[in-house]
Amino acid sequence: MALKTRFKRLEGCLKRFLPVGNPLFALRYDESIYSTLSFLLPCTHIFHFNQMTIKKNSLTSLLSVLALLLAASVGYSQHNARYINPFIGTDHMGHTFPGAVVPFGMVQLSPDTDTVPYSSGQGYNPGVYRYCAGYQYSDPTIVGFSHTHLHGTGHSDLGDFLLMPMVGEPRLNPGTANHPESGYRSRYQKDSEMAQAGYYAVTLADYDIRAELTATRRVGVHQYTFNSDKPSALILDMVHGIYNYDGKVIWASVRVVNDTLVTGYRQTNGWARERFVYFAMSFSKPLTDYSLRNEEKEVYGGFWRRWKMDHNFPQRSGRKVKAAFSFGLKKGDRLMVKLALSAVSEQGAVANLKAEAPHWSFDRYRQDAFEVWNREANRITLDATDEQKTVFYTALYHSLIHPSVYADVDGCYRGLDHEIHRQPGFTNYSIFSLWDTFRALHPWLTLMYPHETSDMVNSMLAHFDQSALPMLPVWSHHANDNWCMIGYHAVPVIADAWVKGIGGVDGRRALDAMVRTANYRPYDGLADYMDKGFVPANRSGSSASVTLEYAYDDFTISRMAASLGDTSTEKTFLKRSANFHNLFDPATGFMRARRFDGSFTQPFDALATHDMGYIEGNAWTYSLFVPHAPEKLIALMGGRKRFLPHLDSLFTMHLPEKYYAHTEDIAAVGLMGNYVHGNEPGHHIPYLYNFAGKPSATQAIVRQILTTMYHNSPSGLCGNDDCGQMSAWYLFSALGFYPFCPGLPEYELGAPLYKSAVVALPNGKQLKVLAPKLTEKNIYVKRVTMNGVEIKGHAISHQMVADGGTLEFEMISRP
Repeated sequence: MALKTRFKRLEGCLKRFLPVGNPLFALRYDESIYSTLSFLLPCTHIFHFNQMTIKKNSLTSLLSVLALLLAASVGYSQHNARYINPFIGTDHMGHTFPGAVVPFGMVQLSPDTDTVPYSSGQGYNPGVYRYCAGYQYSDPTIVGFSHTHLHGTGHSDLGDFLLMPMVGEPRLNPGTANHPESGYRSRYQKDSEMAQAGYYAVTLADYDIRAELTATRRVGVHQYTFNSDKPSALILDMVHGIYNYDGKVIWASVRVVNDTLVTGYRQTNGWARERFVYFAMSFSKPLTDYSLRNEEKEVYGGFWRRWKMDHNFPQRSGRKVKAAFSFGLKKGDRLMVKLALSAVSEQGAVANLKAEAPHWSFDRYRQDAFEVWNREANRITLDATDEQKTVFYTALYHSLIHPSVYADVDGCYRGLDHEIHRQPGFTNYSIFSLWDTFRALHPWLTLMYPHETSDMVNSMLAHFDQSALPMLPVWSHHANDNWCMIGYHAVPVIADAWVKGIGGVDGRRALDAMVRTANYRPYDGLADYMDKGFVPANRSGSSASVTLEYAYDDFTISRMAASLGDTSTEKTFLKRSANFHNLFDPATGFMRARRFDGSFTQPFDALATHDMGYIEGNAWTYSLFVPHAPEKLIALMGGRKRFLPHLDSLFTMHLPEKYYAHTEDIAAVGLMGNYVHGNEPGHHIPYLYNFAGKPSATQAIVRQILTTMYHNSPSGLCGNDDCGQMSAWYLFSALGFYPFCPGLPEYELGAPLYKSAVVALPNGKQLKVLAPKLTEKNIYVKRVTMNGVEIKGHAISHQMVADGGTLEFEMISRP
């Protein structure tokens, strides 16, 4: 190909740089050109990402710089990761973060935009709720970049080892949003901020520093370009945290090993009550000066006073340790920082650093992170608009952040007993938000990531072995169980994986752990549940919800026991799974909390969440939580003729604001009538129409949710993503099927959002989901075939999906 032709080709490609949706943050680009530009030249010197205009070079000179490199660029592969927009959900309710992470990464390196405390000594501070992920899109300042974040949660922790570059006299306090100059934080302009899969960048306006972040699985990689001629410093704040409070850091230590390596650790008491995290940090330039300080008043000084400990003394410990490092940088200089994490030891962090980040090319780390995401995104190909692709691939991205690897490169990890374990045969994982994620996230991982799912199940079984109770995890992270929410939902995750044929798990051992967990009488009303068939309201403020969720969990135990031929256990737990009957009040038609004497609690308001025996839902929501026996539920509620109008009312009635105004996890944006899509308990409800004989309503409502409650914008999630559950609901539903009852090896059919989707399954086969007649009007399903054979009924088996082939929906305009 002639050089002039290559120039023309590049020029055409550059003209295709277009924003997807909001031009502030999401890029639409030809990856072949983008990768060359962004990995060879500093992005701040080439693009103004808001307007996508070339700043420093004309197109001709840019072409000249790249001509030789592009000479080899003949063919290009698919790059679906370009549609990932990490800013979706970063405003208001989503509680996502925009920073750098790779699939299942231990490191989540991201900006924190405020330091709102969990408590100032007078109870819970409601203002902290906005900062579950450390970041809010509308905030005007950045405090710094910390290395651990929870994705999409409604409570929080972490925010470890915050780094912040600055110029001028080093300041060790963060300052305030109104007066950032009083500390080390900085203002920034939105049009300087950029995020893509595995990469984040922003210009710190107060310091004229371009900050860039990327990551490996266990290492956060920073690159700072200093554009000021003022003296510079790098701040390390060991006190900073998310949901922070005075005293959260139990102990911390920093040690300067040499002029390019610093190690340390901290122990915190937060949502995880006893958490240890270690780091090893290396610099691309040698230290010229540093200060390690403990800002807590030290009662006992001992004989350390012989040293000038605040200046160039190589070790400091305490509860309020902070540091400032200088490198003698000049205007235009760049500093790279690599910080590796370990839950085991500083030596473990050093080993992780050496193994995953051996070189000093930031662009290579960035490209590697992008390619890891691209490999996952390329497993699914859609015939869809750019907007739809952005929402879908970002949902895929969000579904692969948690659970997170919680082991060093040598396989060692800190267990629930805080001993160091190394169990060959699986990689240990942490961050199991099981009340949320048993519903769709874990079934998605079971379908698409069976090897990782096997490791996750084995991690749960190791948790059980190390538990003092013992029990399977309820809501666990970083070698702790924080006991958040209700039920014992590790049980359906394990059962679902097992009945769908997951490998690498000892089924008998797993069933034993499930049974022992479900029979641990001291836990959350279980003794009464086992003796009376319900949890009394006298014992639990969420008694109705707890009873219903226990009943479902017990059903999944019965399914696993049946698969193993354990008839006795199957019968025991199948009987327990019928306990939902004990809450039904025929006078009102709702599931209601009962007191110890068996009477229903009074007064009763079916729309109220608080003081009614429900958690994050009301009687309308929880009365429909019987996913393991929907036909029996419909019969209990009067049969189809009564049930259908009741279900219709849920989606069409008005829910007065007073019923959710003081509930953190629910906002008007996530409501469809009284159906709350912004929270998890009702995620199965749109598919109940299938069982009531009106699948067309499922198809219409699911499509409405997909198209109105998920958007390509910072406020594009209508509720907390809750470690990927909201996103996984979207992934399944957009493909046309959904795991209505995890623990059963089947999916309820809906209707696909796209004319075509091709899914590369982990066994090497392909699943093609086709809806060739799909239009804005043709949204209803006339019939469904699998490999040409019509599917009778409204469900498809997991085995049929996993075996691949062509799943075709014939679409029509009327039910």
